Amino acid sequence: MVIAFEGLDQSGKETQARLLKSRLEAAGRRVETLTFPDDTTPLGQEIRAGLAGQRPYPSDVMQLIYIANRHERRAQIESWLAEGTVVICDRYIASSIAYGEAQGLDPQWLTDTQRFLPQPALTILLDIEPATALARKQAGRDRYERDLDLLARVRDSYRRQSQQSTWVLVRGERSREEVAAEITAVVSSRLRLP
Repeated sequence: MVIAFEGLDQSGKETQARLLKSRLEAAGRRVETLTFPDDTTPLGQEIRAGLAGQRPYPSDVMQLIYIANRHERRAQIESWLAEGTVVICDRYIASSIAYGEAQGLDPQWLTDTQRFLPQPALTILLDIEPATALARKQAGRDRYERDLDLLARVRDSYRRQSQQSTWVLVRGERSREEVAAEITAVVSSRLRLP
């Protein structure tokens, strides 16, 4: 199954994905992790150039590149899933919907363009305020991270998406341990994983 972590930058996605991987492996599960955008691919590098302002891509083109970057890993994800592996993604399908919708793109179009990707069994939204994201990362912010109004709209989209039955919203402004304990409980109960 695919478990996706979503949320604003600095919400703790990477940390919580790593902690969940360790817990699942300790319980005997095989786990692989992916982070999107995947900087190891040419498209991932193109995304980084766009975020740094080195490419003048409009919003729709940026989101299509993000989606194509995920498709670069589709065959690998499908192979892992066929082997019974749990795949944990630090950002996945919902991030294009949230950031694209925040930039005026149609969320249904963004959903439809990703329908052939393996769908998450569970999406965990680590919800934080935009001001918290800014406070947690003072330097080296990309063009999205510097725009608090955009981040507020992204958060609104994530919160709207979190009403789906395969989502859970976790308050991310608590200690790492409190957040991890809630995630463990959710994963154990919803997915029947150890």
